[in-house]
Amino acid sequence: MVEATAVALVVMHVLRTDSWSTGLSGFIALCLIGVAHTEIAVGVERMRRRVTEAPHVDLSSVWTFAGAVLLPPVYAVLTALVVHSHLWWRAWRPRVPVYRQLFSTATVVLACIAASAVMHSVGPGGPAGVVRGGAAELAALGLALLVYTTVNSGLIAGAIAVSTSRPTAAQVLGHWDENMLEIATLCLGALTAVALAINPWLVVLVLPPLLVLHRAVLVRQLEEAASTDSKTGLLNAATWHTQAEREIRRAARQGSSAAVLILDLDHFKAVNDRHGHLAGDRVLSAVAEALRTEVRDNDLVGRFGGEEFVVLLPGLDGGATGRDELHVVAERIRHRVARLTVNIPTPDGPLTVTGLSVSVGGARFPGDGADLTGVMAVADTALYEAKRAGRNLVRMGLHMPPAEPLRRTGTEPPAPSS
Repeated sequence: MVEATAVALVVMHVLRTDSWSTGLSGFIALCLIGVAHTEIAVGVERMRRRVTEAPHVDLSSVWTFAGAVLLPPVYAVLTALVVHSHLWWRAWRPRVPVYRQLFSTATVVLACIAASAVMHSVGPGGPAGVVRGGAAELAALGLALLVYTTVNSGLIAGAIAVSTSRPTAAQVLGHWDENMLEIATLCLGALTAVALAINPWLVVLVLPPLLVLHRAVLVRQLEEAASTDSKTGLLNAATWHTQAEREIRRAARQGSSAAVLILDLDHFKAVNDRHGHLAGDRVLSAVAEALRTEVRDNDLVGRFGGEEFVVLLPGLDGGATGRDELHVVAERIRHRVARLTVNIPTPDGPLTVTGLSVSVGGARFPGDGADLTGVMAVADTALYEAKRAGRNLVRMGLHMPPAEPLRRTGTEPPAPSS
């Protein structure tokens, strides 16, 4: 529907265009500078795609929004088609399949048409009036920016929402820093349009800050990749420890409390032995998603390697109410994991893994330990007790270690059903 709407509107604007000379020079200038930008930054953009497969701001909006502000609608649309197609050909294929590229380009085309309609509705001054600084034109510029990002981001969010099972708000709407980066890119696009209206050569001055911004964004993505477990998308052990230590120190300064849950997926070795490590990875990913769903956005969720996960919950009540709340959270996680159905495509047909379970140990700061190490030791002791008691259980704050610790490498019962 999105693509058909974009095509219909493009055809309509092409048929309604009386003069192709108006805006031609601006169209050529934007296409050339947009292509040059892609060629200069192609290595950085390829690296960004390798670091994360999730949708991210590609910074090409500088040129497409500038076209929407300054050019006739038909040239604004053609600018978007040229810049986006060249960017996909040089930096994104084959990681971005054609159908996704077509949809993404269609959303940009619709955003350009909407923003252009706003700019051409302000009266005889039109887009060129922005250079003179008229109040109506400047207000239209701000509204065009808002319309552009609403149409583009809204359509992308809708596609993510309908194609993702139980999407989170962060998945649908994107992280705040990505949204701020998009706004900053559109602001650069507005300045680019003004520069083109004054003197086309001034647009060259936009390239250096844009390239610096490109590399700054790459550094941030590399930092995120270095802190994330590749199989589950959770924090890795080192990053979780660093951030959890920071939260514990903050709780100590403020006189508040926090809690730790350590979770171990029962009989996971049997899943790998029966179905293979790829199926095991899908199970880990599903359990990680269940964990994220059952805790708050500000809780720290990490993977400690193998089948072990850990959660830090800051701000829980330090008394009996907090202990009860922690137990409720742990039980909620345990029940969700027990209800999981993991569907895995294989060459021999779909494979469904069910019957999963998780053992949970919990402890609180400062009641069960004076620092993160002490709290985790108590939580780990509680986890071992849950394992000894038969697995698929929750245990809290057991300070004394069991007399005979459970050997995790011993003989395992049969694998979960499939």
